Amino acid sequence: MKISVLGCGRWGAFIAWYLNKIGHEVMTWGLSDAPQFIELRDTRNNGMLTFPESLEISDDLEKAVSRAEVIVISISSQALRGFLASVKKYDLTGKSFVLCMKGIEESTGCRLTQVVGEVLGDVPVAVWVGPGHPQNFVNGIPNCMVIDSENENLKKKLVEEFSSELIRFYFGKDIIGSEVGAAAKNVVGIAAGMLDGLGYSCLKGALMSRGTYEVGKLIKAMGGSEYSAYGLCHLGDYEATLFSKYSHNRMFGETFVKGEKYTQLAEGVATCRAINELARKYGVEMPIVESVRQILNGEKDPKKALDSLFDRSVKSEFDF
Repeated sequence: MKISVLGCGRWGAFIAWYLNKIGHEVMTWGLSDAPQFIELRDTRNNGMLTFPESLEISDDLEKAVSRAEVIVISISSQALRGFLASVKKYDLTGKSFVLCMKGIEESTGCRLTQVVGEVLGDVPVAVWVGPGHPQNFVNGIPNCMVIDSENENLKKKLVEEFSSELIRFYFGKDIIGSEVGAAAKNVVGIAAGMLDGLGYSCLKGALMSRGTYEVGKLIKAMGGSEYSAYGLCHLGDYEATLFSKYSHNRMFGETFVKGEKYTQLAEGVATCRAINELARKYGVEMPIVESVRQILNGEKDPKKALDSLFDRSVKSEFDF
């Protein structure tokens, strides 16, 4: 299968390496002036992995789009709409798209597959979500992930073509839950980092339980299944997001409450604001997400925001 991976950051580079490793004809594309692209182009190495000669590297977007049967996109979720406007210039007949970012568009509250539909029209699109860090995968440590799509044929094809001993893929059954759950886990990851920074890491168990519960309620209100929040897209991704030293969102939360600067992309920041708007729209109470928003916006001191969660009125753990 001819695949082009658009975006060559940490995750995009791994995806290109992985798909090439399991036998596909892969091209990776990046912006010509991006440091990650320049490093890969000049050295075929990004400090984490080395591209074999069989993996083509290009900054020619038309070539990358035109050659591919499947186009994998791995860029910032908030940049997706603008980027797709460039992709739309080319003939997309017979091409399928796979989104490997986890986020909700802040300006609209749209899920990323909805953004694809609004910009590109009725093209087959899937999401690739679930736990795992490239640093572990390249060292041969396996994990389980999910591919979900409203297009059943595409979903089946991708799971068959992308599965290997390194990544076991499951068929997703709820595109709303898969997207919202995957995006929201980054917000919970920021909250986990804040707990670490405050010296309250022991509260992560409560965070995992209550965070999953409130995200499940939002998914249900949006028309998905609340059980998706307990799957690989969300709860199953907590180890990688709430505990790992490689988690950008956890590290962002920790450095934020310590008053330090963090320079890597933390998708959960924009997603937090988007999910808060969705919670208001659908009438879902999400105290953890709201607290993270208040802290990030400077409306509450982190310690006071944590205290306010504990000061909430006593209630039953579940609504049943």
